[in-house]
Amino acid sequence: METTPTTHNDQLCGSVLVLIQFDVCEEIRLDRLREIFSAQTVQKPPLKHALPNYVRYQRPPVIETAETLVLETGERLHGQMKYYDYGVVSVIFELPFVGDWQKLVQLSSRWVWDVDFSAHARRIAQKRLEQATAALVKPYKEWLDEDYFIFHVRELSESPTATALVQHRGKEISQIVRGDLTELSESERQEVLQSGISYSVKDLAVIGWNAAFLYDTPVGAETAIQLLEYANSQLLEFRHYDDLLTNELDGVYNSLEEGTGIFARWRLARSATKLNTVLLEVTELTEHADNAIKFLSDMFSARLYKLAASKVGVPDYKNLVTNKVQTARELYHFMVDQFNQSRAFFLELTVVIILVIELFYLFRGHPM
Repeated sequence: METTPTTHNDQLCGSVLVLIQFDVCEEIRLDRLREIFSAQTVQKPPLKHALPNYVRYQRPPVIETAETLVLETGERLHGQMKYYDYGVVSVIFELPFVGDWQKLVQLSSRWVWDVDFSAHARRIAQKRLEQATAALVKPYKEWLDEDYFIFHVRELSESPTATALVQHRGKEISQIVRGDLTELSESERQEVLQSGISYSVKDLAVIGWNAAFLYDTPVGAETAIQLLEYANSQLLEFRHYDDLLTNELDGVYNSLEEGTGIFARWRLARSATKLNTVLLEVTELTEHADNAIKFLSDMFSARLYKLAASKVGVPDYKNLVTNKVQTARELYHFMVDQFNQSRAFFLELTVVIILVIELFYLFRGHPM
């Protein structure tokens, strides 16, 4: 039975992170970006435990300090930017926090629903990227974005275990993750808390679809924070692929509605070529994003990422993209078949016309 209670007047010490990510281009040339910004790179997340296992980026993102954000309330948030080679830019705001549980619940509700962090982050990112156009490959006119909130508690009165924390403060944790001032029902509370994961008795991560609660040391929490960043960037990438394939398939369906007659089939060749180009592009970019991070024998980090990806919706969008890729491939083969039939018919018709012409001149030169 758990013997480490939490007191009524617990004092929490930690920080709140606001993660805003934008899909800005097909690829960011990190080497060129470093030359432009003279920025640092993040190598590997600090180890949660003493084993020689860690999470490794295939190509570490470029990171730099961003301007401080001052809210109307007077709160000053330190800023940081990260640039990933697969075209995603992260703007991270951080506010040190000291207070009680109720103060953190109120802060969560206000920030999640009332503050437009995306607008602030977009302004900062646009201003910075104007200086880095040489490093951007195929910039997008419209940026998709994702936001996520991380409430990191590094110190608590009496240092409770994860089990005690959930038992005595599950109500507040669930409200923080949902960004809701209302006390949740027991079923809703359990829905939130069942997405908790711990490596040791003294750490806890509760992952939600738009926010997470972390109880850990700064070093221990760093891995979870970076994996949450990566999961949200993956969601952003698959949303982009989904939009790209949806638009391309709409164009193909419009072409097919124009008919598949002998002349219409010739137009399908151009549509088929364009569709195949998009398919190859999506396949290449998907593999690139999927392989951006590696888990080297660190099963806990792998499980943590799987949980985070599931909660933010990565598998759902990945399945959508996979299904649309399959549909696009089937349509591509159909259009190619239609074109080949038209080409074969045209060749046969050409042969017949040539034979008719030859017969015409043959009989014209030898009257009966």
